[in-house]
Amino acid sequence: MLRLAIKISATITRYMGIVVIACSVLALWKPEFFLWVAPYITIFLGLIMFGMGMTLRVGDFSHVLANPGRILMGITAQFVIMSLLAFILCHLCALPPDIAMGLILVGAAPGGTAANVLAYIAKGNVPYAVTLTSVGTFLSLILMPLFTWFLGGVWIPVDVWGLMLSISKIVVVPVLLGLVAHRFCNSFTQTALPFLPLLSALIITLVVAGILAINAENILMAGLDILVAVVCLNISGLGLGSFLARFMRFDTSTARAFCLSVGTKNSGLATALALAHFSSSAAIAGALYSVWQNISGALLSNFFHTRQQEFPPTKDK
Repeated sequence: MLRLAIKISATITRYMGIVVIACSVLALWKPEFFLWVAPYITIFLGLIMFGMGMTLRVGDFSHVLANPGRILMGITAQFVIMSLLAFILCHLCALPPDIAMGLILVGAAPGGTAANVLAYIAKGNVPYAVTLTSVGTFLSLILMPLFTWFLGGVWIPVDVWGLMLSISKIVVVPVLLGLVAHRFCNSFTQTALPFLPLLSALIITLVVAGILAINAENILMAGLDILVAVVCLNISGLGLGSFLARFMRFDTSTARAFCLSVGTKNSGLATALALAHFSSSAAIAGALYSVWQNISGALLSNFFHTRQQEFPPTKDK
């Protein structure tokens, strides 16, 4: 019975992009169905981060010491390159200040936990994806506020300390609690682990739908500029991730994980921070990115899934 439940969970998770799209359309068409989510967005994100912490062990971070170059390249791509791409797209698309700030928050956000699920579907290097997501999540406490202040401060004043406090509440503390649960409630954790990807996907779907419901009118009136900027940021991240992985001569499974980890962002965190520190308009970019990255990520990971390894593993750099 447990094996059947795990199999069903894995199947639903693989095609979660379809569920996200359906709920997103419904949220824009009938916002009242998802408005109830709004007061609980921070709590839901905390649950996702807690679940992420439950999947981790202190030993997982040994990958940092074993492959420091790969981890450093991933962190650089996630924070530095994606933040700069977001900044450039804000100017190219002439986005209004609030909406531009939202896109900067997305660019400065760490990789999302969805990248780990996508890496699994894509037959990628899941331990590498998990390590990169975990390290990026902890570093986001410092890097995300700094990049938001440095780039987004061009448009709107940024409360760096306020952002750090919010990130610690939404991300760092829940992940640490998850680590503690893994250590001291191991039997419960092992039972729950197979279902965590599905639970995380369902929760982020609710968060996305709730954010879209709150901003339904603003999104429908926003025009194509923000949508173009969001799509370009995601596609650029995936494309650049693939190019850098090739340039660094990563083996195929690691290259796939790297590519997906760069383009897949913790847009829920970006959206929550936008709502808490800026405006509902600033949350539009994060909401749209959440929807689009699930579409592009699902398509790309399923494409990778059907492809054989293209070149043999190389030595770690």
